[in-house]
Amino acid sequence: MRRWWLWRMRWLWGWLVEWSSLPELGVGIGYREPFLGELFDCRSSIEFLEVTADHYFEPIDSKEAELDLLATNFPLIPHGLAMSLGSAEGLDEGYLKLYSELVDRLKPAWCSEHISFTRAGGIDIGHLTPVPKTDAALGVLHDNIARLQDSIQVPLILENITDTIRYPTESYDGADFLCKLCDQNQVGLLLDVTNLFINSQNQRFDPVEFLRRLPADRIIQLHFVGGFIDNGVWVDSHSGATQEPIWELIEQVLGLAAVKGMILERDENLPALRELTPELEHARAIVQRVRRAS
Repeated sequence: MRRWWLWRMRWLWGWLVEWSSLPELGVGIGYREPFLGELFDCRSSIEFLEVTADHYFEPIDSKEAELDLLATNFPLIPHGLAMSLGSAEGLDEGYLKLYSELVDRLKPAWCSEHISFTRAGGIDIGHLTPVPKTDAALGVLHDNIARLQDSIQVPLILENITDTIRYPTESYDGADFLCKLCDQNQVGLLLDVTNLFINSQNQRFDPVEFLRRLPADRIIQLHFVGGFIDNGVWVDSHSGATQEPIWELIEQVLGLAAVKGMILERDENLPALRELTPELEHARAIVQRVRRAS
């Protein structure tokens, strides 16, 4: 009975989410602690920040003060790493509580997580793992998404990851799976353009054709960053400048969807923040060019 009631509440909530009415946050960066010293010197290039939710779960005074400082000066979007929405055993209630408390504290325009699992059989895998593209996996995701949405009061968007594992039992390709996920759940998409590009290169499919099959109204936010090739395979390293084919794909996305925010997501080989601001300005220039052409 309770499961039916949760489903009913999620269905009603879906009618309340007007994706097109979400605020436009612009172009920003995934906040990393080494950026703090330069953050305000680069303020004119950064319109919002994405913060890793997991970094603010522990009641550490310095992290509390850091989060307050960021929230006072920037719109913040919390981005979770280990909700493990694809775990068949359900969500970890302790993690869910910490995540939902952070969301309630920040009251962001939306919050995000990954379409993945990081835990199986009670074991922490330690990295984002693709879910099999099957009806069974969609059922698991549906139940876990409903549980998460029952704990937060803001729209939820979900990120595509790189397909480092392909399962022989899969019954959907990547685009159909994302369409089904959106059809069955009131979620938006955090489209990682770099991950889409990498998957398209490694699996030999047309990323633009993939894009055109997605529900454009659900593409709310983008991630972008550079990858690299290792022995003929593209790797999602978050370690380099965004390459031209990824910029071109971003422009294709912006021509199809009214994206509300774009985040440069750099994690490795971190340069000085001022060295990354040209990428933010490049992204902003693409947005302006697409708008002028529309």
